[in-house]
Formats: sequence, structure tokens, C-alpha cells
Amino acid sequence: MLKYVAKRLWETIPTTIGILLLTFVLFNVVGGSPAQVVLGKNATAEAVAAFNHKWGYDKPLIIGIRDQGAGIRGWWDSQFFNFVGGLCKGDFGYSIENQEPVVEVLKRGVGPSLSLTVPILIGGVIVALMLALLAAAMRGGWVDKAVLVFSAVLMSVNYVIWVLAGQFFLSYKAGFFPVWGYENAFYLALPVLIGIFSSLGTDVRFFRTAILDEVYKPYVLTARAKGLSVWTIMTRHVLRNALIPIVTYVSLSIPYLFTGSLLLESFFGIPGLGSVSINAIHSADMAVVRAIVVLGALLYQFVNLSTDILYAVLDPRVRIGR
Repeated sequence: MLKYVAKRLWETIPTTIGILLLTFVLFNVVGGSPAQVVLGKNATAEAVAAFNHKWGYDKPLIIGIRDQGAGIRGWWDSQFFNFVGGLCKGDFGYSIENQEPVVEVLKRGVGPSLSLTVPILIGGVIVALMLALLAAAMRGGWVDKAVLVFSAVLMSVNYVIWVLAGQFFLSYKAGFFPVWGYENAFYLALPVLIGIFSSLGTDVRFFRTAILDEVYKPYVLTARAKGLSVWTIMTRHVLRNALIPIVTYVSLSIPYLFTGSLLLESFFGIPGLGSVSINAIHSADMAVVRAIVVLGALLYQFVNLSTDILYAVLDPRVRIGR
């Protein structure tokens, strides 16, 4: 196990370097001059030069050149190495829009985003698993067909429709929930319900398929021959063996817990990282956008590594080793 974990960690090094290099190229080369993005195309040459010198954009892109007159210390004194060095120190740059370090901007947004996305993920997985188990246990019957029709309807309606319908009927007309704001936990009730409800269609269909792949296998027939009840077989045996594809499916959603829900945060006025990202894009605050992109990509690597290790814990048929 330790050898496997060490190998997987080692394999993440070139991927991480590639992510950092690609992100740097996209934001510092392909994206054009940061000075023109912030100051505008009509900025004077003096203003552009002062901006570039202040934020280090006048240094070489990848490899520095030893030139004491230009203030460059060596080959490592370049924009890319300064960018990587700052990340290693927890320095994600400076937000020009907010006039503070990017870390402080991210800290304010992480809490609201997690308070919204974590209940959506946990609640959605639990409800979807219950419906999928119910449909699989009564496959072919009217309950199974009703669940399939319900899932198809949810998948056919656009996500924005559920948001607008929830705000109009449950908030504006009925007055059950507040429409806008983030004053307490009650303000999260409606967006969490909408997030869970809108994701059920895809989740139930996938979970049901994964469970049905196990239902017809020999060990299920053996469990039935021993006289075990249907729900004992479904929960203790079938569900455990179906967790491999389910864990893989759920793990793909975990990075979004950090980056937040763009639509829900925008429609309900929740100051999470989704709203931070949109505001940063509108105000051309590339330091914030770049930090969120880098953190999201690195989080994907961590989740993939954790998922691979979790396979062996969940399913004894999986052997990590030789």
C-alpha cells in the first residue's frame, strides 16, 4: 500500500508542473498583457511600464537572464518561477480589484461555498442512493418505472428553470424562504433543496445502473438461497460491491465543493467562491481567477489519488500491490 501511494504521489509531480505551466501560459501569455487588461488599452506607456515593474511583469517569462542592471538575480528570477515560488509559500498574488492578497479573498469565499455545496453533495447522494436502491429492488414494477420517469423529467428540465421556479413559487409567492442574502443558515435552505432536487435525475439513473450490474451476479443468488431478505441483500452485499463506480462518480463532484456553485451563488446572493470568480472575471482581476483555476486543478489530483486508495478499502477484490 505504501509503495503504491508513493508511486502515485510521484506520478502527480509532472502533472502538477504541467498544470502550473499551462495555467501560467494561459494567463500571462495567451491572455495578453495584464497591464492592458487592468489599465485599459488607452493607458500610457509610462503607466504600463510602472504597472509591469510593480507586479514583476517586466521580468522574463520562464527563464531569467543574469543581468544585475535589470535587477534580475539569475535564471530562476522569472515570472514563472516567482509564480511557483509564491504558490509554495501560500502566496497567490494580489487582488487589484479588492486591494488585498488573494488569500484573504479566498478565505472569505470558502466558508459560504462549503456551507452550500457540502449539504448538496451529501444530501443528494443519500437521496439518490435510496431511490436507486428502491428502484433496483423493485425493478420492472411500477415503483421502478415511476422513479425512471421522475428521473427523466428532472434531467429534461434546465437547471436555471428549477432555480427560477423555486424563487418564484416558494419564496416570492409562498414566502417559505428568503429570496436573497446570506445572514444565517435559513438562507441556505432553498438553494440547498434546489441543488439536491436538480441533481437527482442524473444521480439516480447512474446509481440504479451501477446497482443493477451487481444484482444478477452469482453471489446475489447465493444470498437469496440462504434466505436473506431483499433489503439485507441490497444494503449489505449489492450496495457494497456497487460502490466502486459510485465513488468514482461522486469523487468527480468533490472539487466543485471548493470552487462553489456559480448559478446558485449568483441567483441567491451567496458570497462564495462562485460569486468571487464571476466578479473577478467581470473586473479582470486575473490573480483571483488564476488562483481558483490552479486550486481546482490541484484538488482534482488529490481527489483522484484519494479515490484510488479508497477502492481497496471498499472492495476487497481490489488489490493494490503486485
